[in-house]
Amino acid sequence: MAQFKFSGRTNQGQTIDGQMVGSSVDAVAAQLIGRGITPVNIAEVSLGASYVRKIDRLLGAEKVVVVDLVMFCRQMYTVTKAGIPLTRGIRGLAASIRHEHFREVLNDIADRLEAGMSLSRSMRQHSDVFDSLFVNMIGVGESSGKLDEVFRQIGVYLERDEDTRKRVKAAMRYPIFVLIALAAAMLVINVYVIPPFAEMFAQFGADLPIVTQILIGTSHVFTHYWAYVLLGGTLTIGSFVYYLKTENGAIDWGRRKLKLPVIGSLIERAAMARYSRSLSLMLKAGVPVNQSLGLCAAAMDNAYLSLKIRNIRQGIERGDSLLRTHLQANLFTPLVLQMLAVGEESGKVEELLEEVAEFYEREVEYDLKTLTDRIEPILIIIMAGFVTVLALGIFLPLWNMYDVQTGAG
Repeated sequence: MAQFKFSGRTNQGQTIDGQMVGSSVDAVAAQLIGRGITPVNIAEVSLGASYVRKIDRLLGAEKVVVVDLVMFCRQMYTVTKAGIPLTRGIRGLAASIRHEHFREVLNDIADRLEAGMSLSRSMRQHSDVFDSLFVNMIGVGESSGKLDEVFRQIGVYLERDEDTRKRVKAAMRYPIFVLIALAAAMLVINVYVIPPFAEMFAQFGADLPIVTQILIGTSHVFTHYWAYVLLGGTLTIGSFVYYLKTENGAIDWGRRKLKLPVIGSLIERAAMARYSRSLSLMLKAGVPVNQSLGLCAAAMDNAYLSLKIRNIRQGIERGDSLLRTHLQANLFTPLVLQMLAVGEESGKVEELLEEVAEFYEREVEYDLKTLTDRIEPILIIIMAGFVTVLALGIFLPLWNMYDVQTGAG
């Protein structure tokens, strides 16, 4: 089977291009016609271009981002709401999408639909694009006949979740940039600034302050043993990454992240907002509570919180109430627990969970607005300490030499 690049037009006259696997040009043309595309040009992909695409895949260039999924959900809501057949609607969306891999995924889903497979099962074949929460929600929409509403709910959930992620990343960009600049400055100073001073101090043979000795020793290590420093740093980072990939390491790091100064509470509240909104979404769609909790645990990007949610699920399966299991998790504020209690009593858990999500999102939004103001003093103290150590280490010996020369004169 070879890879072919094609261009053609849909039944609506839209221009479409992409790549497809086939045994021959005729076989690819037959596949395109079956999809409602009139082929204009079909050519076999060269070996070099094929390798380039494989490299792009390894680098993550083919990854379908959340924005693409949000647009897909909005468009599918319109398609299903208007009563357009799924196959036809998905083919039309695929023709208008520029993301090549996503277009191929949608065409494959349409092929599977034509073969008699359900939409949720078709999406499950592409777990790199549609996660378990997405697929299960679509399955519930198919069985309940409310597929359009499910697409709308998923689109809103993904959009709000991505908005929170972007705001957290934007707030962290400034302190990360300052720390990187500080590390680069330390490297330059150790390699280019300290060595000339060290040679000058050695010529005078004067007794050096402890701060100066530390600076010279650090510079000596960087300039003479840089290969070992690089190797040690690489091994340390590699060991840390490997530890994070283990189950215990991921859980331990997830727990420690929530205790980080300044940003720990922000990470926890953002995660709780995501959990509350996703659980509300699943319950609204009619997914059983225990299954909803399992899917929410899988959707969390913190292994420690995922473990806590799985414990909540186990408590529910033992017959405990939502209030009691969430109380034992020791993650939620008394206000949230009270809202859960009211939700259980009134039978409106999903609605109150949505209010809980909005409560956490408001707190995250406020924390993000004040995050820079809280981090700036810490960064100023770190930079002041760095400048102080550098100044004392360099200027104290100079002052001592000046005093000796003045006294001798």
